[in-house]
Amino acid sequence: MSNNFRGFDLSNFWEDSEYSREAYVSEPLTDETIKLVEDGLGYKLPSSYIEFMGYQNGGIPKNCCFPTKEATSWAEDHVAISGIHGAGFTKDYALCGELGSQFMMDEWKYPNIGVYICDCPSSGHDIICLDYRKNGKDGEPEVVHVDQESDYKITLLAKNFEEFIKGLVNDEAFDIE
Repeated sequence: MSNNFRGFDLSNFWEDSEYSREAYVSEPLTDETIKLVEDGLGYKLPSSYIEFMGYQNGGIPKNCCFPTKEATSWAEDHVAISGIHGAGFTKDYALCGELGSQFMMDEWKYPNIGVYICDCPSSGHDIICLDYRKNGKDGEPEVVHVDQESDYKITLLAKNFEEFIKGLVNDEAFDIE
C-alpha cells in the first residue's frame, strides 16, 4: 500500500461469505472502471477509496460499527454498516449498481451531496456518504451518516475515507442487546 492505510492490517478486514461475494464484491479494479464510475457519478473518488478497493472491491467488513459523539436513529453512540460498495456496475451494491448511489438519491430521496458508499442494517433508512460539499466534486470528501428517519440529518463521521475505515470497530464494543 502507498501512503494510505500505512500500518493498517487489511488481511483480516473483510468477511468472506457467499452473500458478500454475490451482493458486494465487484470485479478487480482497473483504471478504466475507475474512470467510468467517476464519470457516471460525477465525482472524483478519493485516492484512499481507490487504493482500498484495489485490495478487495467492496464487501462486508468484520468490524461494522463506527462510534459517534451524538445519537442517531440507529444508536446513542454509533452507526452500523451492512457493507461497503465497490467501484463497479454489476453488483447490486456497487457504486453504480442497481442499489447504488444514484438509486438512493432517486428512490429514497437522499440529498445529492456526494457518493453513497455504505448501506446500513436499517434497509435504506440511513446510509453512509462521501460528502463533497466542503471541498467540491474533485476534492477530498468527508464521510457522513445521512439519517432519513430524522429528516435526512447529516452527521459527520470522519474527515476522510481512510479515517472512516480505520475507525470501524466490532459491534462487541457496544452494549447491544
